Amino acid sequence: MTQELSRRALMGATAGSLLLAGGNAGAQQKPSELRVGITTFLSGPASVFGVPSKQMAELLFEQVNAQGGIGGIPVKPYFVDEAPGTEHLVGEYRRLVQNEGVHVMFASISSGSCLACTPLSDEMRKTTLLWDCGTQRIFEEGKHPFAFRTQGFGTPEVLAPLLYLLKHKPDFKSIAVINQDYAWGRDSWELWKTAMDVLKPGVRVVAEMFPRLGATDYSTEVTRLLASRPEVILTTSWGGDLVTLVRQAAERRLFERSTFVMPVAEASLQLLGKTVPAGHVIGARGDHWNNHPKPKDPAKLAKFVDGYRARYNEYPIYPCHHMAQAISALQAGYAKAIAAKGGGWPNDQELANAFRGLTFDTPTSTITLREDGQGLEDQIVGLSSFNDKFPFAVPKDMIMFPAAMVSTPVGMKSVDWLKTLTPAILAQTPAPI
Repeated sequence: MTQELSRRALMGATAGSLLLAGGNAGAQQKPSELRVGITTFLSGPASVFGVPSKQMAELLFEQVNAQGGIGGIPVKPYFVDEAPGTEHLVGEYRRLVQNEGVHVMFASISSGSCLACTPLSDEMRKTTLLWDCGTQRIFEEGKHPFAFRTQGFGTPEVLAPLLYLLKHKPDFKSIAVINQDYAWGRDSWELWKTAMDVLKPGVRVVAEMFPRLGATDYSTEVTRLLASRPEVILTTSWGGDLVTLVRQAAERRLFERSTFVMPVAEASLQLLGKTVPAGHVIGARGDHWNNHPKPKDPAKLAKFVDGYRARYNEYPIYPCHHMAQAISALQAGYAKAIAAKGGGWPNDQELANAFRGLTFDTPTSTITLREDGQGLEDQIVGLSSFNDKFPFAVPKDMIMFPAAMVSTPVGMKSVDWLKTLTPAILAQTPAPI
């Protein structure tokens, strides 16, 4: 009898525990701090991108925490250097999630880094905001329910400058490319050439050069470009590589012989000062210009620019904008997830669900995340010029290309979509703003 009562008591206690667990299955304990892992370049040539973005993150999270944090929780960032390579980065991603208990990951600057980290978001079921990388392959080669890119991607960032060139210099007959030898450099050239062959067939490619990432000497490439005399030179290089290339090309007067198209130039213009002459096509991987002619909220953009300048004595560059966009998305995503849970703290799945279809503010506009996780971002392209306000080149005769016009539709691969374009798209190009 005693054994039977004990057995029944144990069964009742177990059942009660299961019912209690089931009743609280949707509950998530509110953390004492919101931990965010951020991968960026903190050393090497690409640190000219990575350090400003880290500075912007520190500045904005300081402001967020001063205003009560996110969902009432202070934010604590954990920074990781991308420079040692993808194997190191993958290990650090795992460490931050498993050992540091980060709630969200921000990854990364390099397209190669994003290609390595995004599958981890699936495996570890951890919301990951792709805050800067451009490769179109991320969402075109598979579904990633926990990954979201909070800015544009390679296809619109390459197509918009091509459309601008076709408007500005429609009769060019020859081109050369000099891109970094890794995912972004190779992919961006494939995107450009695919679209160019459709929209302006017959252009002669006189040189295709892919120097190693982090190269410091471009004398061989510049010599070849001077000898081949292309009317247009495309380079999607960025960071210290672009700075070095431009300086060495300018020393040998290459800018006087060819029109350069530099879709990623904005982030390097301050370092280059007056080295980039007027009249070359420059982009900013979005609408991230300090001289943006029509921001959604001029006062907000001015506060963003002036606040960064006051702290760091330099203008924010587009990686700073991309970091701000990721932080804005983080705030909006948590607000949406908390509201959907009636004020409760979201778990990883609930947080990821909130990002799909999310719209959030940027320093210049707004961005919406599509159902595939990709952000839609307008693209501004212009011609390098000089004025009394800035001691470096800024764009004039700017054209803003709407994101929907230049972005690959959901479910299609960029190369396939670009092949469907017709010259009619040139007629859709907006007037300068």
